[in-house]
Amino acid sequence: NDLLPVGLRQKDQTKKAPTGPLNRDQLLEHLEKQAKECKDREDLVPYTGEKRGKPWIPKEKPVQLVIDSVTLEPELEEALVNATDAELCDIAAILGMHTLMSNQQYYEALASSTIVNKEGLNSVIQPTQYKPVPDELPNSTDVEETLKQVEENDPELEEINLNNIKNIPLATLKAYAEALKNNTHVKKFSIVGTRSNDPVAIAFAEMLKVNKTLKSLNVESNFITGNGILALVKALQYNNTLLELKIDNQCQQLGNKVEMEIANMLEQNPTLLKFGYHFTQQGPRLRASNAVMSNNDLARINRADGSWSRFSALELEEI
Repeated sequence: NDLLPVGLRQKDQTKKAPTGPLNRDQLLEHLEKQAKECKDREDLVPYTGEKRGKPWIPKEKPVQLVIDSVTLEPELEEALVNATDAELCDIAAILGMHTLMSNQQYYEALASSTIVNKEGLNSVIQPTQYKPVPDELPNSTDVEETLKQVEENDPELEEINLNNIKNIPLATLKAYAEALKNNTHVKKFSIVGTRSNDPVAIAFAEMLKVNKTLKSLNVESNFITGNGILALVKALQYNNTLLELKIDNQCQQLGNKVEMEIANMLEQNPTLLKFGYHFTQQGPRLRASNAVMSNNDLARINRADGSWSRFSALELEEI
């Protein structure tokens, strides 16, 4: 057979003449017939199903209870014998046996000087009863009416809260930013969870370059990316009246490059006192913290003595 490897090839050792072409079905019938005619080999020891010997049973080691004899004063002995379950629970908490009680029982016993546990040690398996917290009421702010007040520069409107209103069109949010450019009474503006994006952030950045009244701006929990955040932060170099800016919890992380740029902008702004953002990198976090701290120190000095107001935060550090 030319298809076999060279190492497996052998010469023809068949001496019997071929009887005809191969018939697979007849070959299988022949093999089956030979298997049935071949007798099974007899067992040397016939199987009878009898169990011999004794089953192995491990020896039980005697458990020796070691009880140390503890001698207490008669007064303590009598107090422990007559103590209630609640008192024993408090004593166990004081001794640090926190595994005998729930966490609520343990911390309540440590924080109070009186017996606070009323259920005893048997309440370990019982779940802690939490007070039901009602759902937060929806924001009742009238978006269109508030926008009209902003455009009319209503002196009674100083704070705008549009948090968690999901159906505000992006064009309406841009209209708010445009109206705030000429508004001189609104001091606090918040659009948390309104699905704002980069065009809205850029519109508010343009507003910050012009507005000189707004003190606090909150745009947390939105869909603003690094481009929109950078536009807001870069606008701070043209604004010396904004005291608080919150930009945390956006749809995606800003990245190291954006955080470094934020730290640079914060170091150039001398008036921002609160900045709401959790930095993921240690370097920008430290620089931003030092910048905000310097601004707070400068504001504290200005409140104490107005003569220091002509110095910047870096000049005050050198002094």
